[in-house]
Amino acid sequence: MAAQPKPLTPDRSARHLFGAKMREHREQVGMSLDALSLIVNISKAHLSRIEHAESPIPPGLPPLLDREFNTETFTNLFVVAAKEVHPDKYQRRMSLEAQATVIKEYTPQIVPGMLQTEDYARAQFRTHNPKASAQEIEDLVTGRMSRVATLLGDPQPDYSAVLDEGVLRRGYGGPVVMRDQLTKLADICLTPSTCLQVLPFSYGGHALAGGSLSLWTLRNGALVAYEEAITTGTLLEEAGNVAAKFRAYDLLSASALSPGQSADFIRSVLEDLPNEHHP
Repeated sequence: MAAQPKPLTPDRSARHLFGAKMREHREQVGMSLDALSLIVNISKAHLSRIEHAESPIPPGLPPLLDREFNTETFTNLFVVAAKEVHPDKYQRRMSLEAQATVIKEYTPQIVPGMLQTEDYARAQFRTHNPKASAQEIEDLVTGRMSRVATLLGDPQPDYSAVLDEGVLRRGYGGPVVMRDQLTKLADICLTPSTCLQVLPFSYGGHALAGGSLSLWTLRNGALVAYEEAITTGTLLEEAGNVAAKFRAYDLLSASALSPGQSADFIRSVLEDLPNEHHP
């Protein structure tokens, strides 16, 4: 006699509900996990963990499920479930970022999360927590890629960033990983929805040195700032404080290289990378 599937708990969270709906829809048409695995190109074991809310939902899965089962359920649920990947203290940050129509960021050391490649994100998480299990790292990467997907949303937010030269010089994952990451950055320095600028070391000190900054213009017109250090983040919503951060960013952007110059600068850093991977 076939073993009964483990009961699900759809009332616990959006991620649990997503898993329950996935099982419900495939059972309605008599589809096994093996069969679904072939359709969505995700292993049976991984799909099982998603059904039981034991793994985050890969960003590419919801549209595949909606197409297969002729629904919009999974895409809609994913919008909520993706936010649950992040620790509680970042929930409000993620909620505000998702509402932004204009995003501006400054980072001194690490490629902004929304611009990271999957391999760069994986290497960064592994460096930050070398004792984390492989599954814990993959869960974090999935969460990070859900933020990357925000830039491809509909409508797309207008995104700009000032990257300190240290972002380009400080490698994660070795030359192969950095080559892919820097190539991505160079390619999006100026597009209809993105604008990246590099701030060279030669500029010297500035008002935003010491931490990263995110600035959001929300759909309702509200302006919000978020400052982040290694393990802490501060949300700024008081008008005077937010205005000061926007002003500091504008001054930095005015002093940084143009998008075209920045793309050339990034490609020069690319050329300096060794050809072989060194652990």
